[in-house]
Amino acid sequence: MNKDLLYQIALTLIPNIGPVQAKILLQQFEPAEIFKAKRTSLESMEGIGSIRANNIRDFNDFKTAEQEISFIEKYKLTPLFITDDKYPKRLLNCYDSPVLLYYRGEANLNASKVIAVIGTRSHTEYGRQLTEKLVTDLAELDVTVVSGLAHGIDATAHKAALRNELPTIGVLAHGLDQVYPSQHAALAKDMIRQKGGLLTEFRSFTDPDKHNFPARNRIVAGMSDATIVVETGIKGGSMITAELANGYNKDVFAFPGKVGDGKSAGCNALIRNNKAVLLTEAKEIVELLGWDDERTKSRERRARVQKELFIDLTEEEKIIVEILKEKEAVHIDEINPKSGLSSSKVAAAILNLELQNVIFSLPGKMYSLQ
Repeated sequence: MNKDLLYQIALTLIPNIGPVQAKILLQQFEPAEIFKAKRTSLESMEGIGSIRANNIRDFNDFKTAEQEISFIEKYKLTPLFITDDKYPKRLLNCYDSPVLLYYRGEANLNASKVIAVIGTRSHTEYGRQLTEKLVTDLAELDVTVVSGLAHGIDATAHKAALRNELPTIGVLAHGLDQVYPSQHAALAKDMIRQKGGLLTEFRSFTDPDKHNFPARNRIVAGMSDATIVVETGIKGGSMITAELANGYNKDVFAFPGKVGDGKSAGCNALIRNNKAVLLTEAKEIVELLGWDDERTKSRERRARVQKELFIDLTEEEKIIVEILKEKEAVHIDEINPKSGLSSSKVAAAILNLELQNVIFSLPGKMYSLQ
């Protein structure tokens, strides 16, 4: 039995402990330590309090966590804790990102270019054509296409990605024991077969209940560089996703529709309220996201300038920076022995680097370069 995974799953099972509270706990404790912490220590933590502290201390449903591990092993799934290297790093910038994800597939969740393509379940022919052309025009950039595997625009985006030999990831509002809607079971298999994937924060045998979809939508928005809304009414899941993307300071694009067309009323409203950039062709996404050659060169120049700033760092700080260059995120227990410095010198160097905005801390005592 994987003890680390056992406690990671158990953390997600504690009543009244959501992603935000879990990350507060992980700032101070390893997952296993949370369940052994003193009640008074837990109560004193901002955002936890006495009720949640009692829930943690009284928790004893490790059997459910063990069953989930058995399911993971049986179906060869990949659990992704928030400190894992393969966890979608873009989600780390979202305050309510899941601490644990379940994944089946081969697509790189940290690919260099990731877009979410979303829209209504009952799209028009106009919406279908827009979606297919958009994905086709972006194919030469090897983008990864993310959507929710729903009827309509979602499925159209996934299928267009497959036709263009692009990896595509379906984010689910249920466990990986099923595919919803069931009509998309074959599509899901094709996505996995073509090195895409299925991703969810919900453990096995969790049904696609209505309240799970907004939670699913935040992952779609958070793990992508930009969200493209093709067609949507004034209400619905796509509008929720667009609002979430805006809240995460992500770029949102929307294709405009005819005035009075209910299928495009949501897109028109997003554009009118300056919550989405009016989109007419893929080139506009490439330009705004800096995926063209000139923008890439500009970023490289900025990176060189940033490296030059490191000249003013102390020797201890330079050692820490060099270690952090090796990975997206590094645990303090790895930094200490690699640095060859005392724990106090490491702590002082890390603090100074944080104050200079050279590095930032992540949940679970992990650190990463800015």
